[in-house]
Amino acid sequence: MNTAAPTAPAPLTGAARTLTIFALAMATFMQVLDTTIANVSIPTIAGNLGVSTDSGTWIITSFAVANGVSVPLTGWLMQRFGVVKTFVLSILLFTLASFLCGIAWSLPVLLLFRVMQGGVSGPMIPGSQALLLSLFPESKKGSALAIWSMTTLVAPIAGPILGGYISDNFPWQWIFLINVPVGVFCGFVCWRNLRLRETQTRKLGIDKVGLVLLFVWVGSLQIVLDQGKNLDWFDNTGIVVTMVITVISLAAWIIWELGEKQPIVNLSLFKSRNFALGTLALCLGYAVFFGNVVLMPLWLQEQLGYTATWAGLVSAPSGMVAVVVSPLVGKFIGRGDARWYASASFVVFALSYFMRAAYPADASFWVFVTPLMVQGVAMSMFFVSMLTITLDGLPPASVPAASGLNNFLRITGGSFATSLTTTWWDRREALHQSRLVESLSAYDQTFHATLEQLQVQGLTAESAAAAVMRQVTGQGYLLSSLDLFWLSGWVALLLVPLCWMVRRPAGGAVAVAAE
Repeated sequence: MNTAAPTAPAPLTGAARTLTIFALAMATFMQVLDTTIANVSIPTIAGNLGVSTDSGTWIITSFAVANGVSVPLTGWLMQRFGVVKTFVLSILLFTLASFLCGIAWSLPVLLLFRVMQGGVSGPMIPGSQALLLSLFPESKKGSALAIWSMTTLVAPIAGPILGGYISDNFPWQWIFLINVPVGVFCGFVCWRNLRLRETQTRKLGIDKVGLVLLFVWVGSLQIVLDQGKNLDWFDNTGIVVTMVITVISLAAWIIWELGEKQPIVNLSLFKSRNFALGTLALCLGYAVFFGNVVLMPLWLQEQLGYTATWAGLVSAPSGMVAVVVSPLVGKFIGRGDARWYASASFVVFALSYFMRAAYPADASFWVFVTPLMVQGVAMSMFFVSMLTITLDGLPPASVPAASGLNNFLRITGGSFATSLTTTWWDRREALHQSRLVESLSAYDQTFHATLEQLQVQGLTAESAAAAVMRQVTGQGYLLSSLDLFWLSGWVALLLVPLCWMVRRPAGGAVAVAAE
């Protein structure tokens, strides 16, 4: 009787391997694309659904929060059901959710489907990375990671351009419906070629209490941040009650997770100095970055008259520069000290923000683009250096959990930054507008001369006054935006010392990521 262990399936070669790699890359591309494609389309979607642009930003935050909460579940799902099954099911559910978003008939319904879309997409990025690595021999792991990283950088470039083009030329629903054929293709190819390569599974318990508490405190905090501006923050009883729920559920979650044998989130990872400080720097840096990513298209479209397409084109060069520079960073970071690369990324981010803080009122397209191209250099160093620092020194068995926790906090921080940025933007505009209006008194000769000139051109007195107020509002938003850029620059510089409070990482990014 033959008792030999079953042999592993033969390696994929030729066209099958190429097609599978392409499908894995497209799955990653599709998921990352959906974090940015809606940014430039918010005014269009909000207008079509009959809601304010402030409410439209929930389209971004609902996806980000749901995605962030689902990421810690990824490790459990893959161990329980296998990487291939979990990944393929995630793709198919994401495709279904995208279709439902495309047929949504109101904002509440769209938000429900966006929550579903974000929630089921948690395993897509770690799953694609794990499966892509499995298709390459050990000596070619770096090439696998290069392909994966390149995909995650190209998607943010395509997102604003594609979202803007669709918004200007097609019904906004196609922002989500374009995922359907891509998702069906990726799911079919990956299942057909990888189903015999399923990983081993084992029965695991799930921390149900920790999961429920996680949903409660993250969800309630997001409600506070999204609704606070419209409901006058803590002068509103509902906001106060929701904030109390947030604090209590967060405290209960931390206490429960620290005492649980199999926690949904392993908080003991924060005992590692590099993980704790690296995660803090990553989350704060990403929050500032993502807040600015959301702000620029809103400002360009709402106040400066840019179409969605042109607002997307302003953002695109940032990702293009990152794609060009990233391979060089990946090649050399393993030979040097990752702390220098992290510090350089924050300094270059700060330079980009300070350049934006000097935008004039009549800035041209290329004046807007240049600081974002500088930002692309920072992006190429930021993510890989912070990953190297954060995962350094952790045992290989802890790396998946650490990566999941790191991504959860980063994504959640980015969604909170969206709410805080738009709140700051509107409040600072109101402050600047009130100061500007003070000069428009009955005794101001310039104000009177402007009104007279407008009336000479054919406007009524009321229309002339309204035109002046529109200019004042635009100037208020300009000053508010410049304030935010200055603040972002200083926050980026203040994060540099955190990079030097950690131990020098022992290995390069590729080594860490491949473990």
